[in-house]
Amino acid sequence: MYIPFDELPPHARLWIYQANRPLTEAEQAEIKPMLERFATEWSSHGKGLEASAALLHNQFLVLANNESAASASGCSIDASVNFVRELEKHFKVSFFDRTTLVFKNGNEVLTVALNELKEKVSEGVITKDSLYFDTLVNKYDELKAAWPRPAGSSWLSRYF
Repeated sequence: MYIPFDELPPHARLWIYQANRPLTEAEQAEIKPMLERFATEWSSHGKGLEASAALLHNQFLVLANNESAASASGCSIDASVNFVRELEKHFKVSFFDRTTLVFKNGNEVLTVALNELKEKVSEGVITKDSLYFDTLVNKYDELKAAWPRPAGSSWLSRYF
């Protein structure tokens, strides 16, 4: 069963997939109905999940499930990964590259290769106060309250 993204309960579980590039407006317009269809049909052991999906900041695909109604099983999580892989093929974009980090710099989105992070920190381009899109966020309330969050309050804190 599909739930509008902004109506998810605070405890809803999230999976955040970061695209390796911003998605164009045309791509977003094509992806959005595909996301809603997937969330509507997503199930676990034959039972429909209370699910949602959204594109955020032109670069993040977020799948969500109300775990108190029905938990996502290994098979249903595999189905979601397969769905994201199909999107990758169709749109020629990667959602599984974990070697880049994305920050919000004013109104701009800044992408930094993981192997360049120490250099960007030493240059002052990235600071503990830089807003970081942490893809490890896994609850809806956390996403709404602090996403992006200051890099210093994420797993990146060890770099400052």
